[in-house]
Amino acid sequence: MSTTRREIAAPHWLVQLLRSTPVPIPWNMVARAVVALAVPLAVGYALGDIGVGALVSTGALPTVLSESAGPYRYRARRLGGATAAAGLGYFAGLITGGIPAASIPVVVGVAAVSALISAAGSNASVAGLQMFVFYVLGTGQHVTGLRVEVLLGYFCAGAAWSLLIALATWTFRATSPERGAVAHVYVELAAMLSATDEATSRVARHQLTTAMNTAYDRLLTARSWLSGRDATYRQLLNLLSASTPAVEASVAMVNAGRRAPDDVIDHFIATSAAVLANQELPEPPEAPEDADPVLAALYAGLARIGKGDNRKRREIQPWHKRLRGWAGSLVSGPLTWFAALRLTLCVAIAEVVALLVPFERSYWITLTVGIVLKPDFGSVFGRAVLRGIGTVIGVGIGAAVLAAGGEGWLLVLLIAVFAGGVAVGKVRNYGILSAFVTPLIILQMDLASTGSWDVVLARLVDTVLGCAIVLLFGYLLWPGSRRPQVGGRLADSLDSLVRYVDKGLVLAPSGEARLERSRARRRAYRALADLRTAFQQVVVEPSAAGRQAVAWWPVIAGLERVADAVTEVGVTLGRGAPAPGEADIALLTAALAELAAAVREERDPAEMPMPDSAQLSGVVDQIGAAFDAVRGPDLVERAPLRLVRRFLPYHRRA
Repeated sequence: MSTTRREIAAPHWLVQLLRSTPVPIPWNMVARAVVALAVPLAVGYALGDIGVGALVSTGALPTVLSESAGPYRYRARRLGGATAAAGLGYFAGLITGGIPAASIPVVVGVAAVSALISAAGSNASVAGLQMFVFYVLGTGQHVTGLRVEVLLGYFCAGAAWSLLIALATWTFRATSPERGAVAHVYVELAAMLSATDEATSRVARHQLTTAMNTAYDRLLTARSWLSGRDATYRQLLNLLSASTPAVEASVAMVNAGRRAPDDVIDHFIATSAAVLANQELPEPPEAPEDADPVLAALYAGLARIGKGDNRKRREIQPWHKRLRGWAGSLVSGPLTWFAALRLTLCVAIAEVVALLVPFERSYWITLTVGIVLKPDFGSVFGRAVLRGIGTVIGVGIGAAVLAAGGEGWLLVLLIAVFAGGVAVGKVRNYGILSAFVTPLIILQMDLASTGSWDVVLARLVDTVLGCAIVLLFGYLLWPGSRRPQVGGRLADSLDSLVRYVDKGLVLAPSGEARLERSRARRRAYRALADLRTAFQQVVVEPSAAGRQAVAWWPVIAGLERVADAVTEVGVTLGRGAPAPGEADIALLTAALAELAAAVREERDPAEMPMPDSAQLSGVVDQIGAAFDAVRGPDLVERAPLRLVRRFLPYHRRA
């Protein structure tokens, strides 16, 4: 088996690396990016100074690069923090630019800070990246000859403009993102129940898990920052919570290989439309008299949706507790320190190389290193390769612009096209993002003032050098960078699955017990979804890490089937099916715990007794398949995990 996996690993990682994420084009984000970046350039050209327009457009970049879907309050905090951090970095770059004795130690320090604050969450991570990027860009602005306060003023004007564009629709679309996220859950339910084969239904189930995670994240994030007028958010959250029985019954039906009746699928579609339009929910269809336990549970779940659940309000966490949690993650999370050390080392090397390269404004080397090596963004190898490929394409586009004599309104049009490409690349593929952001920044910061072919050549050489530094010092020579890490996350997912088995196979007579079972199910599916994401990040590497990810894939798929089998049994409880005995449940949890221990200890799992119960036969079969999958891959592919085992607490928090 391992030989076969080694044979397919090389072409597999290349295919995964170049694959685009199949998500819809975010046309709203595309429109905002075009307006934010192209309008300042157009106004500057109309007033006779396109260079000033380009500088103002540069100030709009942090918002465009940090844009993401989500609640408006969340987006305001995310974009505001990223823009403020970018402005601080830009100002520091303007002050120290042109003075290597000052800029080199400062940029190394900024790199370290940006890496460390990433442990505070996704918003802090984005802010740290923008601070680093715009510090580096700011160091190259001294050649314009403009005063620091003038350059900073142009930047702030662009930043204010882009924030206005990003949040302009708040007043009449305040809850639209959350409402759309809840409605999308019902669309995915209908899609899953409409699937005609196992492969399609499996993909649909993954999309349903993602949709539910997104909806809960958006609603809980929004409500945590509301002080009183949260009736709409409370209604949506109660509606989503009340959908849990329908979700569980739907998963159980798909796991049993059955297709739901058409009236159920139509009801989910109608419910989605009603939620999106903020209208009254449709009446659920009546269950047939001869419905079996799973089908009866599905119809009962439909009736439950309109009733809603009453959830307690989430308490706002004080800022000092959040700060304490971040500090604790730094103390007990050595991977954050290793990532910061790797970033600062490679940035220092890039700064030295920039002094030796015979090109003016070679800050692009350092910029490339920082963007590729920024922590928590996936595979270093994959990002370096995609950055190089995307930049070569982007430089080719820039060369074509120069060859066509691009200026004036043509330049404005090209900025608009590149801005839209950046918005698409952010959600589709990092290589696409690089292919558009490279000519965008070249036009904004170089061609608008110089229009030289030398700029294109310099950007190409600088990017190649930056990627080479990352691949050599940040990947090939960096200790542990090519070691497998999927196994440690796999063991953590098994722990979540053990807790779900313990809660999901018992009767839940009270509302609190049902809520606890629902939470255990969501945590298990979320852990498996996160595991799948980690796999997709690592599988692009042609190293032991990538080979191990491929070797572990049957186990990941097997655990998802175990979770579905548990859900199927849990749905039947209380509807004519008795609860499994405590001894049988203990055997299942012991078997999964042994599987987790075997993964952590780098050994084959021991033979475990399993319950002899027709009711649990589906769960037993899937656990047996998972045991076979763990024994299948060669130990060479699965080891070593010792480094990961030392950092497991960090992984659990991440």
